Amino acid sequence: MIASNSDHKPRPLRIFLVENHRDTLEYMQMYLEMMGHTVLTASSMTKALAALPGTDCDVLISDIGLTDGNGWLLMERLQLPRPLYAIAMSGFGMGADQLKSQEAGYRRHLLKPIKPEELDAALAEASQELALAP
Repeated sequence: MIASNSDHKPRPLRIFLVENHRDTLEYMQMYLEMMGHTVLTASSMTKALAALPGTDCDVLISDIGLTDGNGWLLMERLQLPRPLYAIAMSGFGMGADQLKSQEAGYRRHLLKPIKPEELDAALAEASQELALAP
């Protein structure tokens, strides 16, 4: 369980957000920045593949349904110097979709519309893991 007092606030993270729906992208970026995180964005798989490797981000949040591919293919094609804490988000929540996200390397599979408390819990988990990393 995540502690709720201010002594255990997650540290600010560098987050790379991939979402092809402009309003969702803007809302999520605004929300994450209000929470104190640095947010970089891409609106397609192609743009994410080009930009993400040079960002040194801690967390990847990606929509599964992208106009030029999908979040599972994005994870397969990413060549990063270190692993990311990856969060999938999708309107598809069947067990097979969640399993496919897990197999692709996503730590969490959140259903749209995203509940802030679920996103916050995933980011707190990412922050805790990063704090323990060597």
